[in-house]
Amino acid sequence: MTHSSGIYVISTTLGEPARAFVPHPLPPVGPALEPALFADLNRQAELALARLSGVSGLVPSVDWLLYSAIRKEALLTSQIEGTQATLTDLFDEEAGFKVSNTDDVEEVTNYLRAFRWVQAQLRDPKGLPISVRLLCEAHRLLLDGARGAGKQPGELRRSQNWIGGTRPGNAAFVPPPPEHVPGLLADMERFIHATSTGLAPMIKVAIIHAQFETIHPFLDGNGRIGRLLIAALFEHWGLLSEPLMYLSGYLKQHQSEYYRRLSAIRSDGDWGAWVAFFLEGVAQAANAAEQNIIQVASLVTSDRRHLLQSPKAGPASYRLFEMLPMMPRFTIERVRQQLDTSFPTATAAVKVLEDLGIVIEMTGQKKNRSYSYQGYVDLLSR
Repeated sequence: MTHSSGIYVISTTLGEPARAFVPHPLPPVGPALEPALFADLNRQAELALARLSGVSGLVPSVDWLLYSAIRKEALLTSQIEGTQATLTDLFDEEAGFKVSNTDDVEEVTNYLRAFRWVQAQLRDPKGLPISVRLLCEAHRLLLDGARGAGKQPGELRRSQNWIGGTRPGNAAFVPPPPEHVPGLLADMERFIHATSTGLAPMIKVAIIHAQFETIHPFLDGNGRIGRLLIAALFEHWGLLSEPLMYLSGYLKQHQSEYYRRLSAIRSDGDWGAWVAFFLEGVAQAANAAEQNIIQVASLVTSDRRHLLQSPKAGPASYRLFEMLPMMPRFTIERVRQQLDTSFPTATAAVKVLEDLGIVIEMTGQKKNRSYSYQGYVDLLSR
């Protein structure tokens, strides 16, 4: 049986014709997906997500976990697109330290802004629902800055794009011509809000992400917005109460297979292998996040015990320690501001943590010193 997920049309760019792919509306019908085939994988993914939600209770504040998880997702989704920034760069930038690759860091921080804005919209009863308008505004935030200036931030593309190659004629994949994009996105939006599809929510997330990447509605940033859409749909369907999972880590680790599975939908109509790959990815990413939380909880508990046993520790050092998971790089001036205290008190609080080996001084200087909760940074950077 021939499987098909769309049709080819001729798109002419700069006088050169190319075969552009126009996907059929969701859900897949040629043939239809059989939910029973994915029941075990879907159950395993749901179980992994439930365990991840449960283990978050190991730390005093879920905000600690969200601080690191959202930054890891922002970093990894950007790295898939070639960004060279690291988690340390991100922490340094937030601490006010000088970073060398400012454009790369800006791309990651833009993703963070877009993510937070989308989450706020979905949690606000008067906010935007998942829609083309929501994705366009997220795109505007994502491409705000030097690198996005000429890429029509916040606007659907008005010209033909392509993936791979130097022009549509020799490209690996040519998405739909621009005049098809609004209608295809409207179909996708209708599917998202349809009440009876017969498909489990996680399977719907998988096929919606693939459809979005096939449509490729923007001139740039399609991969990052498509992966942000995954997080938005998890929020929309209540699959994970808080965004503690960074699926882009799995997608980056299996990047060639990620692209190959998406490509096979277009070339062979092979939705099944993509859905299986996606569900396996959710289970693996949730398990990895769970293990990371356990390790972070163990480190923080151990360090807190050392601090509480120290005769030199006092209220300022206790308060500073509880800030470290959301302020892993800092100066004494930043501590002074956060504790709303005097410079000598801030200095003394930092010294207590330094003497216990909880934080390290990074510059070796007498003045303008910088500190790091290095054990924590190393754990998150794995």
